[in-house]
Amino acid sequence: MILDFNNLVTNYKCDITGVIHIGGHHGQEYELYKQLNVPVLFFEPVASSFNILYNKVKHDPNITVYQCALGNENAYVYMNIETANNGQSSSILKPKKHLTHYPHIVFNSTERVSMFRLDDLDINLSIYNFINVDVQGYELEVFKGASNTLKNINYIISEVNNDELYEGCAYVDDIDNHLSQFSFKRVETIWSKNNWGDALYIKQ
Repeated sequence: MILDFNNLVTNYKCDITGVIHIGGHHGQEYELYKQLNVPVLFFEPVASSFNILYNKVKHDPNITVYQCALGNENAYVYMNIETANNGQSSSILKPKKHLTHYPHIVFNSTERVSMFRLDDLDINLSIYNFINVDVQGYELEVFKGASNTLKNINYIISEVNNDELYEGCAYVDDIDNHLSQFSFKRVETIWSKNNWGDALYIKQ
């Protein structure tokens, strides 16, 4: 996440009651969420990253971790795995312009993982009103599988793209249009030099 989380919470007076973090990786945001003292769900499908995440947060009663991907179907899928960036660039989608922008990051294996629709999980999601999703171009599919969940969500941070870094990835306009159906407006965006970034959406 390249947005300044603490500044956003302060500037927009975000009253966060619970966090759903999709694409947890190694739990880099854990310390930020810990300050909120609210329930947090982490979803991370890749086994090696999940193990690091789990060991980091397992003693915190506010944190629950799930080893699965989220999308718009309940199925087994294959992740495209890289290790040069500690797995942070691994994605369900195949890399495209990512290979040009980051030639040192080589996707050299795949891993079969479980994927679920967020709406279909047997979890009481009514207390969570903030989603952070960072799934390397697959964000729109996550939102499509979370239509019911989005009714309770007030704040979203999502990775966004202005170029096809991964094959068939959603562009920022696609995410804007989809989330607008649930009364969300993009209020902050920060871009990297390689046409990906982070955006904050707030329900109007």
